[in-house]
Amino acid sequence: MDSNDRAAGKPEAVHTGDDRLAETPDPDRAADLMLAEDPSDDPRVRDSGERPTETSDGLARPVDYGAKYGAGSDRGLVLGGGGVFFIAWQVGYLNGLRKRGVDLTSAQIVVGTSAGALVASIVSAGKLAAFSREVGMLAKLMGIVAPAPDLRPSQSRALTMFSKATDASADTLRSIGFAALAAHGESAASFRRRVGLVLGVGSNKWPARSLNIATVDAYTGERLIVTSAAGVSAARAAAASASVPGLFDPQPIHDRRCMDGGVSGSGTHSDIVAGARRAVVIALGASIPPEKAWGTMPVGSLDREMQALAAAGTETLVRGPRKVDSATLMSPKSVPEALVMADEQADDDAATIGGFWR
Repeated sequence: MDSNDRAAGKPEAVHTGDDRLAETPDPDRAADLMLAEDPSDDPRVRDSGERPTETSDGLARPVDYGAKYGAGSDRGLVLGGGGVFFIAWQVGYLNGLRKRGVDLTSAQIVVGTSAGALVASIVSAGKLAAFSREVGMLAKLMGIVAPAPDLRPSQSRALTMFSKATDASADTLRSIGFAALAAHGESAASFRRRVGLVLGVGSNKWPARSLNIATVDAYTGERLIVTSAAGVSAARAAAASASVPGLFDPQPIHDRRCMDGGVSGSGTHSDIVAGARRAVVIALGASIPPEKAWGTMPVGSLDREMQALAAAGTETLVRGPRKVDSATLMSPKSVPEALVMADEQADDDAATIGGFWR
């Protein structure tokens, strides 16, 4: 139970056998009365005694390469989104580099978006080697976070609005967010528990100050960056970042409901490392740039982000899988191929990345 669960002022829910939750008795709404009488006991309350609003919780951060959010750091690691396939590829690639003497987990800033948020949480917790040793279990673990195959009409509507979007304007993001909020997808609590199972012991805490997880406020359309200062668990933040509209219900973080970080028009949110001396960016379209826009991400967006990083003084290397099948991105069956491909690419890249990282 993290600060969101404690701050809700409600007892824990009891599962009823389907996807509905029944609350245990809450006599006289005592928790709400206690919060009203003594707001200092509410984890959502800042030192000022005010509960956070859309602008006071510190999560919203505008995309701004000129702000140089990563200034003062030597190394940054950016892990982008791309489904179950890309989780496996990232784990295999990072571990393949580690086995060859190149440890990217030493980054002072780690940024995770969607699939990359789960891997970033694993990396930041120092679990990459242990996680990678369970190669035989990895497909099963990825199956835990794969979405259900059959979608309700409300889910299909939200997913289509996201995938068929043509821009990342505030109006577009809010429209997608409203559809996500209205969709009857997998409950936020259920998906969060499954993400916690994948992340393992300690997922109810924040693993390291270096970890930054990108997500999007489904109501306001704001880009959010969740850090250790938010007081929520890694499982909650990673689940929020991976909550694809229509597939999974938006996750509660403080007084917000948050959806997939890739909805915002960027699959990497690399501006968070802008100003760092160097950064390795792991992106799905790095090796095979998309020929057409997908969702809110226009053609050439990754190239423009890398140009912006260079302008901010950050030297970058960009890597990604050499082959991508969009039809199997969310399938656990793609895991074995992803692991083999990742290790082969790590072998090819180890010398280059090792020289850059040192």
